[in-house]
Amino acid sequence: MSFQAATSHSWTRTTKCVTFTLLYNALCYMSKIKTATLNLRIDPRVKEGIRIAANRDHRSVANMVEILIRRHCADTGVRIPEQSELFQENSQ
Repeated sequence: MSFQAATSHSWTRTTKCVTFTLLYNALCYMSKIKTATLNLRIDPRVKEGIRIAANRDHRSVANMVEILIRRHCADTGVRIPEQSELFQENSQ
């Protein structure tokens, strides 16, 4: 095996390891975050507008709706509690 082939193989292996480690850490973090389902009915034109806006921002529709809700809450002074607060309230 040539030096170039050996270093290339090592780099690939290292890159895969780093990528796996970052993905694993992200998944471990994400698994700690709970999500809730929100079903709603809206005008199809509004849904299309959200889809277009989400597409322009490279977001999912669900993420775009969450961003809009968070912005509205911030603009109107509505505090969004941390998840740990919600779970403490539910366990009492």
